Amino acid sequence: MTLPHIILASTSPFRARLLNKLHLPFEQAAPNIDETPLSNETPQAMVARLSKAKALEIAQRAHNHNIIIASDQCAVFQNRAIGKPHTVPNAIKQLQQFSQQTITFYTGLAVINTTNQQVFEAMDVTQVQFRKLSTTVIENYIEMEQPLNCAGSFKSEGLGITLFEKITSKDPNALIGLPLIELTHIFYQMGYELPLKTKN
Repeated sequence: MTLPHIILASTSPFRARLLNKLHLPFEQAAPNIDETPLSNETPQAMVARLSKAKALEIAQRAHNHNIIIASDQCAVFQNRAIGKPHTVPNAIKQLQQFSQQTITFYTGLAVINTTNQQVFEAMDVTQVQFRKLSTTVIENYIEMEQPLNCAGSFKSEGLGITLFEKITSKDPNALIGLPLIELTHIFYQMGYELPLKTKN
């Protein structure tokens, strides 16, 4: 089977870096969708909906013989979606709340094979438990990493790892934004057993 052209429905450099781990040639495209949550929509439902919507939007623009990969993620604390702090005082407040607490990350995945219109969906659930965070640790972290445009005021792929007591997940890649174990499983379902020798 000839591997279709692969499009990552995201301009995120982090997701691109993750997908590169699979040694598959791909290009990136920005999906044009409204990401506003629906009324009374749970974070899990929102993530699943947006992942599929991103993939569908790119699929409508792409030609046949493409594999579209899309993902969306939401972090939840005390049953509420976590937002971006934007300011240092807000970031300090967020991290103080997280001290010795657990955050749940829902990472959705949607894959569309435009050759046969197959649609695959998956969801990864990762829990992050924070260690006891002193004011000094919080202030040092924020000053050093400047996570003001990151949901939850931390970057798990960077220095934010120092804030964690434990991560519970079946796929550490999911926390960064793309569940590669689920994605590999979907490729197997499509008939492509990774790793593949491909021509770039």
